[in-house]
Amino acid sequence: MSDDARVLIRPADQPGDLGWVVMAHGEIYAEQFGWNTDFEAMVAGIVGDYATAHDPAVEAAWIAEVDGRRAGCVFCVRGTEPGVARLRTLLVTPAARGLGLGTDLVDTVIAFARESGYRRITLWTTDAQSAARRIYESAGFTLTTEDPHPGFGHDVLGQDWTLNLAPIAASR
Repeated sequence: MSDDARVLIRPADQPGDLGWVVMAHGEIYAEQFGWNTDFEAMVAGIVGDYATAHDPAVEAAWIAEVDGRRAGCVFCVRGTEPGVARLRTLLVTPAARGLGLGTDLVDTVIAFARESGYRRITLWTTDAQSAARRIYESAGFTLTTEDPHPGFGHDVLGQDWTLNLAPIAASR
């Protein structure tokens, strides 16, 4: 990808977008981490739940495009606790890494969550996803728990992260 690439973050509302999210996760993480279809099935469940029952007032998904081609994605869905959003399925394709898409996608979720009235955003990732963790840390997320997680073809260390969205008092 060139430095003058055309980048667009848009709603994931076009035919093929949701299927691409599942396929890209399955293919990229199999190649990058050796994960099996258990991971792809987990992503398919997240995407399927979103596709069949999301509330557009408080849940959304986005696709990042580079020069008109899908290159990343992220979802913001309602968490299990009132006032808590969940950031899900952040992915940037290997060819598009380094363009700032991951940061742009996370910033999009944070802005949407604030506008939707959420007080906090949580997410789950693994210790293997170091680039994503750096993005989360830069955005202000803090690591809250780490636990071994069986699956994906081999055990991983699962991590829960949280970002409080409490309003910041205006300076005087």
